[in-house]
Amino acid sequence: MRTVAERRGERTDPVWPAVYQIRIEGHLGHAWTSWFSGLSIALEDNGDTLLTGAVVDQAALHGLLTKVRDLGIPLVSVNRLEADPAPQPTEEGD
Repeated sequence: MRTVAERRGERTDPVWPAVYQIRIEGHLGHAWTSWFSGLSIALEDNGDTLLTGAVVDQAALHGLLTKVRDLGIPLVSVNRLEADPAPQPTEEGD
């Protein structure tokens, strides 16, 4: 039996690694970078922290979210960032 996504012709296997942006409430110091698997830490003016970087697979993403939960930090959002489109080959003579 095929899934709904397969019947629609949608991809069911996302490309990994993927770049994610995790927004949490409050400011974290840059010393937390290694604890968050090398994600970059950006402190926002509104008091939030953005953790951004490549995540190798779903298990790693869940691991990062577990760390946020274990710290007791409110999670604001999780977004998968679009990859830059691959350059399109040009035809000779254009």
